[in-house]
Amino acid sequence: MAKPRTQFVCQNCGTVHSRWAGKCEGCGEWNTIIEEDPTGGIGGGPTRAPKKGRPVALTTLCGEIEDAPRIETGISELDRVTGGGFVRGSALLVGGDPGIGKSTVLMQAAAALSRRKHRVIYVSGEEAIAQVRLRAQRLGAADSDVLLAAETNVEDILATLSEGKRPDLVIIDSIQTLWSDIVDSAPGTVTQVRTGVQAMIRFAKQTGTAVVLVGHVTKEGQIAGPRVVEHMVDAVLYFEGDRGHHYRILRTVKNRFGPTDEIGVFEMSDRGLREVANPSELFLGERNEKSPGAAVFAGMEGTRPLLVEVQALVAPTSLGTPRRAVVGWDSARLSMILAVLEAHCGVRLGQHDVYLNVAGGYRISEPAADLAVASALVSSLAGLALPADCVYFGEVSLSGAVRPVAHTAQRLKEAEKLGFSQAVLPSATTDLPKNGNGRWSEMESLPDLVARIAGSRRALQQSDEAE
Repeated sequence: MAKPRTQFVCQNCGTVHSRWAGKCEGCGEWNTIIEEDPTGGIGGGPTRAPKKGRPVALTTLCGEIEDAPRIETGISELDRVTGGGFVRGSALLVGGDPGIGKSTVLMQAAAALSRRKHRVIYVSGEEAIAQVRLRAQRLGAADSDVLLAAETNVEDILATLSEGKRPDLVIIDSIQTLWSDIVDSAPGTVTQVRTGVQAMIRFAKQTGTAVVLVGHVTKEGQIAGPRVVEHMVDAVLYFEGDRGHHYRILRTVKNRFGPTDEIGVFEMSDRGLREVANPSELFLGERNEKSPGAAVFAGMEGTRPLLVEVQALVAPTSLGTPRRAVVGWDSARLSMILAVLEAHCGVRLGQHDVYLNVAGGYRISEPAADLAVASALVSSLAGLALPADCVYFGEVSLSGAVRPVAHTAQRLKEAEKLGFSQAVLPSATTDLPKNGNGRWSEMESLPDLVARIAGSRRALQQSDEAE
């Protein structure tokens, strides 16, 4: 009798090892390698002779669609992120830190769809039915017709979903709790997660039901389990936010049916998550207009303009190596801006600690924030507050030139709507609004910006001396 073959799989990254080891060579994590049976689950070898395949019917691209392609939830921020609502027959993966609001927003979406006469099934693998009902009562969703089940076995879940009328939306909370009879490993392992996700995706494609899967995240912020799961689903959404702030951001990482650069902004309250129609007012709500080192950045998130405050603190240091601390921005990008300021503008920061923070815990990813960051750094070093009604945006190159960015008209329109009458922007900008009421200062290079701030400081000093 042949000896059963086993393999050792890392539960963090899915790397297969020939023998057990304390540290995974793929991701570097410790104590994540578990012995599994390769003959079961996805990718396992066949246990019997494969049967002959059957031909599949072919069709053309043109044809009628039986149902509406999308299911709108009525929650505008969620519909914005998904591209207009849940696509029928699609599978979405939602990840985020524990307690960030994943189950809350999905419960609110389920209740909203149920009130629109859609058949919604919520399957909880982490909480009992009584616990889910308590959360629904707190969120005001207990009066909806959402169907609830507490089950973790994949086969039992699929049998339940196949009975009766086809559901429009199925929510599985969470994929780490699913387990299948065909796999001989514990729930949450790579093989179990992969098997459960593939079974739910197969159900979604065959029936046209939209399936939403909730996934746990690792300490690095990535969705736990094999990365192949993110490739299998149609969309991946991440819930972001700081526990010290009351807002949450739902960000699209992957979307086969819509844009991948949209965000939805929510505010956490005792009644659940509330939509934030104007995030700019939220991020600028506690702004100190007379404080040096603060610049308002006019950014873009997909099709939405967003104003956020960039705060900088430059302080002398007695240490041999100055400290550089960044929250909400790329640390490598900050090092580049500091190098450009010192090489082309004569701003010496080698003996100063530099601290940079994006107000509200928001994270900026676009390079258009270079000009706002540079303005905040120079303002903090000079001890001079920037104009309170001015916004900044533009990309800074290694030569010190200020490059134009896209969507200038939308950025300026959002700034004018919130009461900002001035803007510092690149000189080569072409899509300026024709009927704008604001004053725009066009900058060709970063030294021009430094000279402008220095000139304002000299003018302020002269006025003080005159008084």
